[in-house]
Amino acid sequence: MKIELFRFMTGMAQAIALATVLLILCSGSVFAESNRIVVLSGQDLKPYQDVLTGFQQSLVKQGIALHVEIYPLQGNPTKAQAVLEDVKRKGAKLVVTLGNQATQVALREINNLPILATMIVSPDDIRSAPNATAVLLDFPIETQLQWLKRILPTAGSVGVLFNPKENQVKVDMASTAAKSVGLTLAPKSVETPRALPDALDEVTRTADVLWGIPDSVVMTPQTAEPILLNTIKNKIPLVGLSSSWVKAGALYALDRDYVDIGLQSGELAGKLLTGTSAKSLPLAYPRRVTYVLNMKTAGLINLEFPQDLIKGALQVFQ
Repeated sequence: MKIELFRFMTGMAQAIALATVLLILCSGSVFAESNRIVVLSGQDLKPYQDVLTGFQQSLVKQGIALHVEIYPLQGNPTKAQAVLEDVKRKGAKLVVTLGNQATQVALREINNLPILATMIVSPDDIRSAPNATAVLLDFPIETQLQWLKRILPTAGSVGVLFNPKENQVKVDMASTAAKSVGLTLAPKSVETPRALPDALDEVTRTADVLWGIPDSVVMTPQTAEPILLNTIKNKIPLVGLSSSWVKAGALYALDRDYVDIGLQSGELAGKLLTGTSAKSLPLAYPRRVTYVLNMKTAGLINLEFPQDLIKGALQVFQ
C-alpha cells in the first residue's frame, strides 16, 4: 500500500512538473500575442494617418511599450473579420478602430476586450456597447452654434434640413442650444430625397443661413450639387460638413486637428490599459476646433470676413 501510494504521488509530481514546463513553453508566445494593441484602420488617408501618428506619440509619452499592430483595411470587412478572429484566438490588451465600418465589425465580434473607436461621427454608433468608448469626429451642438454666431454674427434664423427618423433628437437639442447664443432654429423635416427640393426652397427663402448636419437623406454626394447651387443662387451661407464641402462651395465648415484626436485617443487608451472600464469613460469630442473658409463663395453671396477671421482659418479656398 505504501509502495502504491509512493508511485501515485511520484506520478502526480511528474505530471505536474510536465504540465508546468508545457505551460511555460506555450505561454511565451501567447503572452507575447496578448500583450498587444490591435488597430483596425478603415482607410489609408491622411486624416487616418495623422490620428495614428498622434496615437503612437501619446503611447510613447505615457511610457506604454505594448506592441501596436496596425491593419489597414481599405474598406474590406472580410479582412477586418480575419484580424478579429485572430484577436479572439490569441488575445489583445486593446482593440482600436478608425472609421465606422471597422468599428461596427469590432463591436459585433469582440465583447470581452475594451474597444476604443475614433473617426466616427455619431455617438449612436457606439453608445450601447458596454465594452467601448470613443473620440468622435462631430463637435457638440453648442460648439457648432457658437462658432456659427462668431463667423456669421448677423445671422438670426438658422435653417436646417433633416430626416426625423435619424436626427429629430439632435434637432430638438439644437433648438434649445440655439436660443442660448441668440439664434433661432428653423428646422424643416425631409423624409425622402424627393421631398428635398421643395424643403430646400422654403428654407433658403426664409432663413439667414443653412446649417448642414450629417444626414443620410439630406446631405449626401447626390444632393451636394443642388444644395450648393440653391444656396449660392439665393445668397444664403451654407455651413458645410467638412473641408470637402467648403472646397465644393459651402461657405465654411469646422474642421479637426487629427493628430490631436490621435493624442486624445492615446490618452483614453492609457486609461483603458490601466483597468478603467470603457463604460465609465464618457464619449469624447475633438478638443481643438479649426475651420476652413471659401472666399469665392463669400464673394458670390456678398459677404465679407474680417481679416483676423481669415488669418485664423486652417485653410482658405479662393
